[in-house]
Amino acid sequence: MKNSSLSIVILVAVAIAAYFVAGAVASLEPIYLSVAVIVGGAIVLLSSGSASSEESNSDSSASDSADTIDTQTLYVGNLPYRANESAIRKLFSDYGQVVSVRLLKDKQTGKRRGFGFVEMAAEDAPKAVEALNEQEFQQRTLKVREANERKEA
Repeated sequence: MKNSSLSIVILVAVAIAAYFVAGAVASLEPIYLSVAVIVGGAIVLLSSGSASSEESNSDSSASDSADTIDTQTLYVGNLPYRANESAIRKLFSDYGQVVSVRLLKDKQTGKRRGFGFVEMAAEDAPKAVEALNEQEFQQRTLKVREANERKEA
């Protein structure tokens, strides 16, 4: 709703500007140009509004299915610095449904820190820990275990 209100304000501002520009040119009737801008903008707003509502419906159904899954977060340590999220997702997806992968980076340098977290279905997490802990991945021996809860700062 907030986004459509902003769009309407912008549309009205453009129509007012078009009115004054057309008045300065004098070969166009300013009111006709302003009406054309408003009608064209309304058509764009209506068409983008229906597209965004369809997107939000599909997004909400996807998030609903993710919310119903009981998840567990796993700590993954000793990762190779060249490993990326998709490689880790692929590795863990062999053992169950992966919800998210977060590989941490150094704030100063932007380089990977060599560890991360994998959120996956709780029923599949023990299988992944058992299968991947102490296993070699890209020439590094992984450390995989249940993640500790975040400490409040």
